[in-house]
Amino acid sequence: MYFFFSTLGLPKAAVITHLQILKGAAGLWAFGATADDTVYITLPLYHSAASLLGIGGCIELGATCVLRKKFSSSQFWSDCKKYNVTVIQYIGELCRYLCNQPVVNPKVHLAQIGNGVRSDVWREFLGRFGAIKMCEFYGATEGTFLFSPFDLIKYDFKKDEPIRNRHGWCEKVKKGEAGLLISKVNAKNPFFGYAGSKKHTEKKLLCEVFKKGDIYFNTGDLMVQDQENFLYFWDRIGDTYRWKGENVATTEVSDVIGMLDFIQEANVYGVPVPDHEGKAGMVSVILKPNKSLDLEQMYEQVVTYLPGYACPLFLRLQVIYIYCAIHLNIHIFEKVLFPDWSSGQVFQVTPFQVKETLTLSCLFMTHVQL
Repeated sequence: MYFFFSTLGLPKAAVITHLQILKGAAGLWAFGATADDTVYITLPLYHSAASLLGIGGCIELGATCVLRKKFSSSQFWSDCKKYNVTVIQYIGELCRYLCNQPVVNPKVHLAQIGNGVRSDVWREFLGRFGAIKMCEFYGATEGTFLFSPFDLIKYDFKKDEPIRNRHGWCEKVKKGEAGLLISKVNAKNPFFGYAGSKKHTEKKLLCEVFKKGDIYFNTGDLMVQDQENFLYFWDRIGDTYRWKGENVATTEVSDVIGMLDFIQEANVYGVPVPDHEGKAGMVSVILKPNKSLDLEQMYEQVVTYLPGYACPLFLRLQVIYIYCAIHLNIHIFEKVLFPDWSSGQVFQVTPFQVKETLTLSCLFMTHVQL
């Protein structure tokens, strides 16, 4: 079993069978890797991309596997040279980190990705590091898509559900339009669901999609297919967002922050940040009457009960009848505070513009570290 975040919220244990392990392990072979390759893996092994496709693929091929305890952008290419690496496994953010390093001439002829890379990072990566073969794939831990047929169907963003016509059937989107990615469940492409409650398994399935009796796996991802049949990630649905290559459950973050005795309401959501993959977390909080914001206590709560990637980057303080409007140079959000959970500080971008006086002596002007 694998515990992971999904569009259904809190972590769940996905049932992983030997069939899924074998299909995942065939990924390296499908991309052209052989027993002569040396595969460099810096991703955490609790990710199925690293453990099933990476290590499993090396076992299946008989290839050499080089594991690093923690990713290091400064040591990445020197490790590749030291161990004669020919294959690297990565996610989108990893490529961006490497593009910030000095230009080198690595001996790597194949690369893989699990969570997508922006087109501008892709071009910069190839321009800086030479003719590296980039191989992208899409997959889900509980439902393998490496060798499975799929469809993109119309989705109602307001109702947060697939659109059905007057006959009750779903409809496929046209090329160039965003649609919900689904995959048919059958004997060749089974879905074993999650351990425990059956309701979580049932929520991931769509029934009577195109005809009576058919069943499809709902990925929770919106994709776009262009005229040349290339697929592009568009957005996620449900109460999750992706940051630093990880799925973050908004319910978990809001529950953790909502446990504080001075918080009346905490609403968590992802917001796009220029030049960064995925969406960063923002928590909008309303304080209880006659309570003040205790930033030190909030810091201890967040870093104790949440992994680093799930800690919100933006803290929006909402006060009844007091309106705060701070315009940032990134021209996207109205923000109030920027927490730096690594140092335990919370920074204010500009002074509050409010109708009443608020005293927040622990806030300081500084840069924003994403």
